[in-house]
Amino acid sequence: MNFENRLISGVFIKRYKRFFVDVQIKNKVITAHCPNTGSMKGLLKEGNKVWLCRSNNPDRKLKYTLQIIEDNKSKVGVNTHLTNKIVLDALKNNLIKEFDKDIVIKPEVKFGKNTRFDFLITKKNYKAFLEVKNVTLIRKPKIAEFPDAITSRGAKHIDELIKASKKGYEIYIAFIIQREDCNQFVIARDIDPQYSELLSKAVKKKLNILCYDCKFSSKGIKLNKKIKFKI
Repeated sequence: MNFENRLISGVFIKRYKRFFVDVQIKNKVITAHCPNTGSMKGLLKEGNKVWLCRSNNPDRKLKYTLQIIEDNKSKVGVNTHLTNKIVLDALKNNLIKEFDKDIVIKPEVKFGKNTRFDFLITKKNYKAFLEVKNVTLIRKPKIAEFPDAITSRGAKHIDELIKASKKGYEIYIAFIIQREDCNQFVIARDIDPQYSELLSKAVKKKLNILCYDCKFSSKGIKLNKKIKFKI
């Protein structure tokens, strides 16, 4: 997955109104779009180095989009709009070994009345739903965690995946760690105990958990290696 334009470095000042961040670029302060609705716990420290992209859309009020924050000398991808693009690129290039080659991939597929899953993956006599979650939180060295706030939407997706399983679909959640400094992933039970409990029960009902970290370059972000998951 490549960025829309080249990255521009700056220094983080503050986030406000959820979608706005002030960033110092050289001798000026600009307001950029923050494409992350989560708490971004542990990342919003004044003085952190950040990277942004300038939009090609001339009608956008906010010309820049926040892409990466540096946390303890490690790059963290904070643009949740890119997570599905990272996964789609990985699926097309057979980087997720849990899925065969020559699969048919359909993004944003409706299930039931009020649910859309991130991907429907099909092959002859095979169909699977894949839901994707973006992970940025670290509170202990090398251990990534999800969620960083209570996620009622995440709980709903687990319930709907179980319903899909009963209709013959294989079901997956992929936790994509947009970092390079982790070797383990856990669920943050203290932050959202309900989500932790639902996920544990769902695994016993054939929910498959995938967990990968990412590799950063000046051009983009790609899926990297599989990370150990501890339920």
